[in-house]
Amino acid sequence: MSTTGLAPRLAAYHLLNAVTIDGRLLSEEIGGGALSRLSPEDRARAQRLAISTLRAADRADRMLKPFLQKRPPLSVRNAMRLGTVEIWSGEAAHGVVNACVEIVGRDKKTQSMKGLVNAVLRKVAAEREGAWDRLPIPRLPDWLRLPMIEAWGKPAVSGMEAAHYAGAPLDITVKSDAAGWAEKLGGQVLPTGTVRIPVGVQVSGLPGFEDGEWWVQDAAAALPVKTLGDIQGLNVLDLCAAPGGKTMQLAAAGAKVTAVDISPSRLDRVQENLERTKMKADLIDADALVYDVEGFDVVLLDAPCSATGTIRRHPDLPHAKDGSEFGDLIALQTELIDHALTLLKPGGRLVFCTCSLLPDEGEVQVEEALERHEGLTVEKPEFEGLDPAWITEEGGVRLRPDYWAEFGGMDGFYLAVLTKAA
Repeated sequence: MSTTGLAPRLAAYHLLNAVTIDGRLLSEEIGGGALSRLSPEDRARAQRLAISTLRAADRADRMLKPFLQKRPPLSVRNAMRLGTVEIWSGEAAHGVVNACVEIVGRDKKTQSMKGLVNAVLRKVAAEREGAWDRLPIPRLPDWLRLPMIEAWGKPAVSGMEAAHYAGAPLDITVKSDAAGWAEKLGGQVLPTGTVRIPVGVQVSGLPGFEDGEWWVQDAAAALPVKTLGDIQGLNVLDLCAAPGGKTMQLAAAGAKVTAVDISPSRLDRVQENLERTKMKADLIDADALVYDVEGFDVVLLDAPCSATGTIRRHPDLPHAKDGSEFGDLIALQTELIDHALTLLKPGGRLVFCTCSLLPDEGEVQVEEALERHEGLTVEKPEFEGLDPAWITEEGGVRLRPDYWAEFGGMDGFYLAVLTKAA
């Protein structure tokens, strides 16, 4: 039996099991060396296979269901999902089927199901042309889908699911001359000034990267700093700063930046980016909750959150998580808001933001902060390209993946600018 291309498929299969069975994120697995033994080409392919399979898992399950009398173990189903996605992405069915049979045959617990995998995937390959595209857009799991429908309504959630399935373009923040860089990189300037370029490129090889003229940052994530307006010369604290996109924005805008993060390794990455972009910030390795230097003009708090707004980039999240840890994250966000306010001078501004689609991590946090802190107010949001429909009842800005569908969407995000009493 030919095993051509087996190594990246086997690695992708192990990644799928780590996510769906062990509840681990792809970033954890890959960062821990799960692909380190592969060649760069196979490493990229394994990662691509795992991501595309996780993104399309619900659709693959629908394709497989008519050919299964009962659900096989999840590890076997993952092999079938992988094979189904590959077949319907145009890979030669014979090679895909052989590889998936080989994969389940390598484990004593699943080797008895080689025949089932072979038979089912051959039936999948024999489906009529267009069968895959006629299936519904993959849906979020109910633990996340139901609260999102409650918050935003079913049509909006369906739009978000379509954005998740489409994946994310590559966005960059430029120091200056967005139109010029868009032309050089074959991209377009979005309404808020971010430059969006085609995916599938080697970022570090693009013009301007090594010279530090720009950095990768989703259009939504670039907006919290933009809503501050002119911050030239202001003392700004960036709490939970890594990976540093907002730190660089603040520095590029002329602020005196102090960046705090609890992870030394992530701060190293911030330092590397600052050096590449030839900008400066004071980097502090500390827990944001115990950092106690006061008197800042601005505190930017990009708080730890569910990251549900980044699913179009990270399709592993709905499979690895079940929402059980979100309560602790929400409590931490509340603590961080209260502490951040103590670090501001009177009349200073706190930018609170999360890459979450859940109101409990955005709108509700701000509503409750206003109740807890007398004299705290919400500043009217203003930035280039702001759609008035994004402004929420309490005065923040809600961004969703289904927005800007004509441009390729954006991450889910929430931000609000809070002004401390003078």
